Amino acid sequence: MTDMTGKVNLLGLTQPQLEQFFESIGEKRFRAGQVMKWIHHHGVDDFDAMSNVGKALREKLKAAAEVRGPEVVSEDISSDGTRKWVVRVASGSCVETVYIPQNGRGTLCVSSQAGCALDCSFCSTGKQGFNSNLTAAEVIGQVWVANKSFGSIPAKIDRAITNVVMMGMGEPLLNFDNVVAAMQIMMDDLGYGISKRKVTLSTSGVVPMIDELAKVIDVSLALSLHAPNDALRDQLVPINRKYPLAVLLDACKRYVSQLGEKRVLTIEYTLLKGVNDQPEHAEQTIALLADIPCKINLIPFNPFPHSGYERPSNNAIRRFQEILQKAGHNVTVRTTRGEDIDAACGQLVGQVLDRTRRSERYIAVRQVPGDAEAGSA
Repeated sequence: MTDMTGKVNLLGLTQPQLEQFFESIGEKRFRAGQVMKWIHHHGVDDFDAMSNVGKALREKLKAAAEVRGPEVVSEDISSDGTRKWVVRVASGSCVETVYIPQNGRGTLCVSSQAGCALDCSFCSTGKQGFNSNLTAAEVIGQVWVANKSFGSIPAKIDRAITNVVMMGMGEPLLNFDNVVAAMQIMMDDLGYGISKRKVTLSTSGVVPMIDELAKVIDVSLALSLHAPNDALRDQLVPINRKYPLAVLLDACKRYVSQLGEKRVLTIEYTLLKGVNDQPEHAEQTIALLADIPCKINLIPFNPFPHSGYERPSNNAIRRFQEILQKAGHNVTVRTTRGEDIDAACGQLVGQVLDRTRRSERYIAVRQVPGDAEAGSA
């Protein structure tokens, strides 16, 4: 929780953690609520601006703590209203956060890692390799930065961000403690007060951590499925070799069954031309999900350089959707948003200081001229 200055960054502390911090400096626990409101409701990072906190305590806070969000490198606004922030984190890497306004909702897509260790074959983030987990302050800091940029201060008034999805760069369940802490702040009334139904964690299938998640939080769950059988999913989503579909879907069913309230699993399925978009794949998906309450998001592939994949035709997308709908599934085709600022699903690449050299190998295998940054934002 402390940085190189030895100060505690209060931005990433949950309410109980903030109460413990105030006790540790000899102050009353109720101070946590006051300071948390200043940080998250008002976007304040200057202790002197916290007007209901006494001067002596403000001086004590300045000596022991700070409120420091990630550094904003750039902010781009798409022609369709989508926004993308590139923020630099402590490791030196840059990660991306995307805001998508649609039908009265404002959804913020938040990153959990610099890069990603899972290397799904159709995702440009994975091709950047992996550098580091983000701290809780760096995860919630993306919400803090976005909220401030809209002038939605206090957070309760004219709220621009209504939904948060942990679907940005990285696999959230491989950064478990920091992601859970950040989501707790998102849902806390002293934080952003977002409904547990409107905070969604998306996973590629880290089975043991799905069960751990159920013990500590009740956010909505999305599964990056992308293939209806193990042979194909092994190719597209390599973690499937460790946790095959039967094991994975059992874990998802256990998680959703504990939520109650008629909540369902969200299935994310990226359609790749000639790979997983055929009628037989739709039929296999129906059989696979027969006993799982779910809604399905179909995501037409968003091309990036040297991916080796293509977007299916509109007819193929519609045909796949209709087969699922006839079987009684609630199916949405996700509209591509923010493509002109490389903010579309699967396009987030940031600028990752790759510790795995995966990006070099990826380019080399395809015998593509240029350096390892080819295709980055």
